[in-house]
Amino acid sequence: MIDLTIDGSVAEVVLNAPEKMNSLGEAGLAELGEAYAEAERAGVRALVLRGEGRGFCAGRDISAVQPATDDAYGYLAGKVTPLLREMSRFPAPTFAAVQGACLGVGLGLAIATDVVYVADNAKIGSPFANLGATLDSGGHALFTERLGAHRTLDLIYTAELMSGAEAVRSGLFSRSVPAEELLDLTRAKAAAVAEGATGAFLASRELVAQIRDERIGLWESVENENRVQGELCRSADYAEGFAAFQQKRKPQFTGRG
Repeated sequence: MIDLTIDGSVAEVVLNAPEKMNSLGEAGLAELGEAYAEAERAGVRALVLRGEGRGFCAGRDISAVQPATDDAYGYLAGKVTPLLREMSRFPAPTFAAVQGACLGVGLGLAIATDVVYVADNAKIGSPFANLGATLDSGGHALFTERLGAHRTLDLIYTAELMSGAEAVRSGLFSRSVPAEELLDLTRAKAAAVAEGATGAFLASRELVAQIRDERIGLWESVENENRVQGELCRSADYAEGFAAFQQKRKPQFTGRG
């Protein structure tokens, strides 16, 4: 159900179970993790994650889950969270193309991705009120940080879903486009980034993560930027970027330090 293709320096990982809106059980999570590991071994310089069919990922596959014996904590803490952490640490810029349902674990996959482009008609929110469950996979943190407590609880209590366009207007993700343009846009952006100074991009990802996760202030962030810039100035891409600028040509970056 998970497909991986590699075209040059870009990997494309596809959730390919459209008949169940690409929902994921434990086997699917393991396959997804292996696809990322294989892409890492291949040394790609960008990765695209997408879902086949009408939805990106409707969340956990609960079609055969029995509530009386369900180990929700084991599934989330033992399977989902480790995967999301690994996805967030993938050693190249990552992009998600989100269409249709992006819920529960599917929302977590988006949260763990660097850049998320969504179709205008995507559906994002918390459907769990209808299951007697609660939002998971990082949804509380994302919604509260970007939407505030009141809007977050409104979405959770009512199970109403935001469109992709509304989600972007609210600051959840990067940009929204008509569904028919989504995949071409995402692939084009990933391909362009794969030709860039990906080492520097990953340094910026770490700086952003420090601000988000450690809640550091302005001057500590500035000092971290200074340190990282000092490290980058010894890299091959830094030398190439400056040389290209001075020689008035396009730089040829390799992503190497």
